[in-house]
Amino acid sequence: MEQWNRSIQDLIAQIDGCIRRRDDEALTLRSVAAELGYSEYYVSRKFREVSGMQLRDYLRSRKLAFALQDVRDSGRGLLEIALDYGFSSHEAFTRAFKDAYGVTPSEYRRHPKPVVLRTALHPFDCYLLGIGGTGFAGEDHMVKTYFVTIPAHKFLHIRNYESIGYWDFWQKQSKIPGQDCDTICGLLASIPGKLDDLGGGEADSSSGQLMAFINAPEGRICSWGIPLAEAYGARLPADFAGSIPPQMRLMDVPEGEYVVFEHGPFDFETESAAVEAEIERAMKDFDYAAHGYALDLTAERVFYFYHDCKRCWKYVRPVRKITQ
Repeated sequence: MEQWNRSIQDLIAQIDGCIRRRDDEALTLRSVAAELGYSEYYVSRKFREVSGMQLRDYLRSRKLAFALQDVRDSGRGLLEIALDYGFSSHEAFTRAFKDAYGVTPSEYRRHPKPVVLRTALHPFDCYLLGIGGTGFAGEDHMVKTYFVTIPAHKFLHIRNYESIGYWDFWQKQSKIPGQDCDTICGLLASIPGKLDDLGGGEADSSSGQLMAFINAPEGRICSWGIPLAEAYGARLPADFAGSIPPQMRLMDVPEGEYVVFEHGPFDFETESAAVEAEIERAMKDFDYAAHGYALDLTAERVFYFYHDCKRCWKYVRPVRKITQ
């Protein structure tokens, strides 16, 4: 099963590439099966076993996610967009769009609102599967430490005062209607203008999204004995005035000073545990007072956590200057 998770993960990346290139011929079950070297029946069955959905349904929903971005952000005609993403007519596109998002493409173009996009599946996820991450990161992977001032912005998010870690966070959120991982990531993916979006496309599930920890109100201690709530969301411009999904919070984050602990690129499957241990050690050993600072535990200050193995593993922690 683990090998199939890896194979399906590679296949999903290829699917997104084909959608971007408008290469419909490579998106048939026959082509997918030939790529993996198995029968169409076997690939269809295994894809559903790994992902929980039929391959044809996944393809259709991902095409709609990419099409929504074009409807929202471009001035292209709706028929042109429909044909580009494999729909036979404007009417077929409109029916599929409304079935998926509750509004027609023309209505959405006039009044964009957060909707749940089908984001890319990630069947091989070390954190959610609880595997991997046993290798040694190596001496070339050093933790850089530096101070930054982050301008005022907004943070759109969900939070949990009872969870302990990424896996537990989503396990607990899945029990709250409308706050499971797929729904929240899908909603965030549909919101434009996220400050941490790398330009990889709003249909990408991780585009501009990040974990965070929020200092709890005074006197509130979370289940793990630390006054922090875990959160997941996206940073938005300070003047953001768009619609807010009802299950999410939008908070103002004033300009502030932070210390950053940043590790370079690493291998996701083999080095995660070693990198996490290395950066945790760096944070534990850091002498704040020697630099004239203290960790800021003021209620509602935010700790940001970036995890992108191709770029970095980074903790951004709020600090305050020590008054003499």
